[in-house]
Amino acid sequence: MKLKFELKEIHLKETFSIAYGNYNHRDVLLIELSHQNCKGYGECVAIDYYQINLQDFVLKLKGVQYQIEAQKIIHPKDFFKFLLSLNLHSFLLSALDCAYWDLFGKLENKNFLELNQLSTDQLVESSITISVGDIEDQIDKIQKSEWNKFKVKCKGLNKNNVEKLLQLDKSIALDSNASFTDEDCIWFQENAEVQRFSYLEQPRPIDHYKILEKESFANWMADEDCQNIDSLEELIPYYKSINIKLMKCGGLTPALEMIKKARELNYKIMIGCMTESTVGISAGCLLTGLVDFVDLDGANLISNDYATGNFVENGKIILSGKPGLGISLK
Repeated sequence: MKLKFELKEIHLKETFSIAYGNYNHRDVLLIELSHQNCKGYGECVAIDYYQINLQDFVLKLKGVQYQIEAQKIIHPKDFFKFLLSLNLHSFLLSALDCAYWDLFGKLENKNFLELNQLSTDQLVESSITISVGDIEDQIDKIQKSEWNKFKVKCKGLNKNNVEKLLQLDKSIALDSNASFTDEDCIWFQENAEVQRFSYLEQPRPIDHYKILEKESFANWMADEDCQNIDSLEELIPYYKSINIKLMKCGGLTPALEMIKKARELNYKIMIGCMTESTVGISAGCLLTGLVDFVDLDGANLISNDYATGNFVENGKIILSGKPGLGISLK
């Protein structure tokens, strides 16, 4: 097996504004694993509020390249156990895990759903993100969109804006990216109207969730608070829902385990994304039959996508059905 990696830059169609900052591009590390003329792809993205340094990842890959290339072709779940022995950051682990699933499926001429006996009967529609901005502009974007589900970003609580969003006859979630105060959270929890938001994502900074009440009117969803399977038990009294992102948890292999455990614990589950190309989004799309919410608009927000595969069209998940994760580079 051969390993190649390349640093790339993806550009956003318009400035992506969230409570953490404003972004016009993202740096990406693209991974390619190849064997017998088949190539598998995975990627991870530099996210500043996760303190991701792709140069560190490149140095790490150079250090473990020999060990990876020496591996025989084995089942992806066994390959993941090997990857765990390399002590990799979850973002890099995810890129390698996804690339290997893509390669393995192409070698076996089976897609990920066949390899895992997963159904495609009901693929949940994805939301599209509406950046932080003037409420009238946000509403205008929602009204003009052909998508059916929306995740509206906000910076702190503006009760008038909340009321305006609730007046729309649309499926809307609210994501404050940890910018709500304890008082804001109490207001949401006591206000029956907020049940009309499909979920309220990551209201407080990491580890400041003790103010949250799962049994309140608010469907609190953990994002940064829910990094991996180990987070689930601790969060039970506070969150109804969790956002699983492949880069956070370490790839498709741990995501499958996390979904299973979250179901046992009665969480509502979302499969989410960072700002990613079709390489990352293709992997996420394959889990949309297992969850309650989907937020996989990453590739729809960028102007220089360098891959084809599974994709999202006006919210609908379109699976290619091709072997592996179905990814090809343009």
